[in-house]
Amino acid sequence: MKVSIRDLSKMTGFSPATISNALNHKKGVNRDTAQEIFRVARETGYLSANAVTKIKLLIFKKNGQIIDDTPFFQSLIEGMEEECHRLGYEMVISRADQRDEDYERQVHELLREQGTAVVVLATEMMDGDLEPYRNAPCPLVILDHWTESMEFNSVLINNADAARMITEHLLDYGHREVGYLRGAFRIKGFRSRFVGFQTALKKRKVPYREEYTVTLGTSLNGAYQDMLKYLQKKPVLPTAFFADNDMIALGAMKALQECGYQVPDDVSIVGFDDLPFSEISSPALTTLQVPNREMGKMAVRRAAELVEGIGADAVMKMQVCPKMIIRRTVKNVKGEAAGRETSGIYPVSGNKQLTAESYIRSSAT
Repeated sequence: MKVSIRDLSKMTGFSPATISNALNHKKGVNRDTAQEIFRVARETGYLSANAVTKIKLLIFKKNGQIIDDTPFFQSLIEGMEEECHRLGYEMVISRADQRDEDYERQVHELLREQGTAVVVLATEMMDGDLEPYRNAPCPLVILDHWTESMEFNSVLINNADAARMITEHLLDYGHREVGYLRGAFRIKGFRSRFVGFQTALKKRKVPYREEYTVTLGTSLNGAYQDMLKYLQKKPVLPTAFFADNDMIALGAMKALQECGYQVPDDVSIVGFDDLPFSEISSPALTTLQVPNREMGKMAVRRAAELVEGIGADAVMKMQVCPKMIIRRTVKNVKGEAAGRETSGIYPVSGNKQLTAESYIRSSAT
């Protein structure tokens, strides 16, 4: 049976974090303590049988349109850091940009770094992008993505069921003309959310109408600018929109308000992710809260299991289930309001860059 860092902790009486720091030659560990840890590690066969002391978060970028423009991932990374510390692993963050000429060489080297397990944050991956990660020589977990070939251990969001649930919330409130604010960069998560959106409509025998689908940029400012352009055409709008994520929902909502529409009185909107400023937007956004911190912890735990040989013969696809957060952007068209708007509306100039910071300031004024 392989010895783990936790086993060494029990044998020596030192914390998993101290043992990890000693084995990685980090400062701050007393020399006598380090010597004792190395002695026990050698005697138990840890250093030869199980030399993995680091868990590397490899952030994959296809174009940065999702990873760079949302605060969603900070809590996820913090969750990974907490779990690495608890289990006694050092956490390292690396990035691999598919646009780099030597991208595949970078991946090849990162996967072969001695003493390291890898968690790939693969939110921006499309079908086929996992090819360089096949047959990785290290313990490997894919985070926020999956493949139908079922050969990678994965931790992801139950996107389809969550999108179905919040779309049914709109339908429960009497909406029968429901539109879709579609992210222009079609990551796999967005495509699954669209499936859930359609499933809810079919279940309630409400037709999906292509003319109510609006494709918007995935950044806050991109969604805002694209929605402004769309509204300038004076389209007929549905009574409610489901948006692929909160960034899109909030950007679109500001554009609607600037063009004279009241949310939710004229148009209701729901999002996905429950970003920190969704609660303080004006009005506060009804959305789906993703346990992103727990996702990070789950990925670390699965990587640690693979290091220690626990369940290594099984490939696991683990899904987290978002929770619906009902706020003030959905009107009950059956006659009872979901919540009343009490704050003022503060439009943003059409030629002004809309950032998360400016959005928060305008919404909180």
